[in-house]
Amino acid sequence: MSREHLEVSGLSLDKLRETGSEPTTAMLDFEAWINSASNGKRPVFTAFNATFDWMFVAYYFHRFLGRNPFGISGLDIKAYYMGMLNTSWGETVKRKMDKRFLSGRRHTHNALDDAIEQAEIFGKMLEYGKRRE
Repeated sequence: MSREHLEVSGLSLDKLRETGSEPTTAMLDFEAWINSASNGKRPVFTAFNATFDWMFVAYYFHRFLGRNPFGISGLDIKAYYMGMLNTSWGETVKRKMDKRFLSGRRHTHNALDDAIEQAEIFGKMLEYGKRRE
């Protein structure tokens, strides 16, 4: 991770050395959380741009655990939005999205903050889909 990425995320190398986990430990913890959250069901990697985030997550799982709990299951929130509203790919950027789906959170580029923001966006889309049925 470059210094620029750390600065954007609000982290520092010193803070990571002090509070961070070794990659294998972090990935084991992540895998345990995924297994717990999926409650015996097949987990599906979901992200707002899944193709971007997927490569990092898959790399780390394979590099440090030799496996990926998601397998090859993935769902892209942007593509879901595109299909749900019959819009173009260019309309899936946040600044052009229908405001009712956006999170009120500030986009910080911190992985946990971003994951929560993406979960809120996708949750609103799922609720919208249920109401349309």
